[in-house]
Amino acid sequence: MFIQTESTPNPATLKFLPGQTVLETGTADFPTSEAAGTSPLAGRIFGVSGVKAVFFGTDFVTVTKDDAVEWDHIKPAVLGAVMEHYQSGDAVMTGEASAPAGHAAHDGPDAGIVGLIDTRVRPAVAQDGGDITFHGFDRGIVYLHMQGACAGCPSSTLTLKMGIENLLRHYIPEVLEVRPVAA
Repeated sequence: MFIQTESTPNPATLKFLPGQTVLETGTADFPTSEAAGTSPLAGRIFGVSGVKAVFFGTDFVTVTKDDAVEWDHIKPAVLGAVMEHYQSGDAVMTGEASAPAGHAAHDGPDAGIVGLIDTRVRPAVAQDGGDITFHGFDRGIVYLHMQGACAGCPSSTLTLKMGIENLLRHYIPEVLEVRPVAA
């Protein structure tokens, strides 16, 4: 098995591409080791000292390291954990967590916002090893949650304000501002 890696705009996060499906649909975010209980793969990765967060996309895993460690020191162990998992035949997710959460039904400006995020924003963000989810629209303000490589990325504010906010304001005049939210 050959696992490729790619850098992301977030220097604390690397994107690992195992060459096979990670999740059939959706994404899974593990911001702490405690959150990894539903995923044998995330649990193995958190077993590497210095791993701070793990995120799954359809064909990638992003890993965020603690600032106190260097990638040169933990990258081989993360690669080993991913390879060991796929060779074990274990499921990536277990129990009810293996079913991805669906989008809630939206109408009005919410539907247009969610549609633009799903078709124009999420694919671009996934290229950088992350994801972005819609959390609400109230009084002209769109609330979004950034995950994976995008969470804590130095350029995430610029992405939200200059990229996503401008896109949404262009297509949906009711949008005045975009703000990040915590999980």
